[in-house]
Amino acid sequence: MEEKQIGKITHFFSKIGVGVIELSDGLKVGDTIKIVGGDREFIQTVDSMQVEHENVSEGKIGESVGLKLDEISRPGDKVYRVIE
Repeated sequence: MEEKQIGKITHFFSKIGVGVIELSDGLKVGDTIKIVGGDREFIQTVDSMQVEHENVSEGKIGESVGLKLDEISRPGDKVYRVIE
């Protein structure tokens, strides 16, 4: 299993379980991501994402995308794409 850092969490909205990721590489719906920070680490599949409250199938370098996260995250957590 290979991992490549593709961004970091800039915001996490705990009431709705949504994280905002500032992308340093592209991200697509269907990709598997791993979020790491402190003693937290989890893997999930990207089911959907939004840019400026609009659903998108792909996020580009430099964009901030919002997505529903399975677990709590914090600003500064690193986001990796998992390649099997």
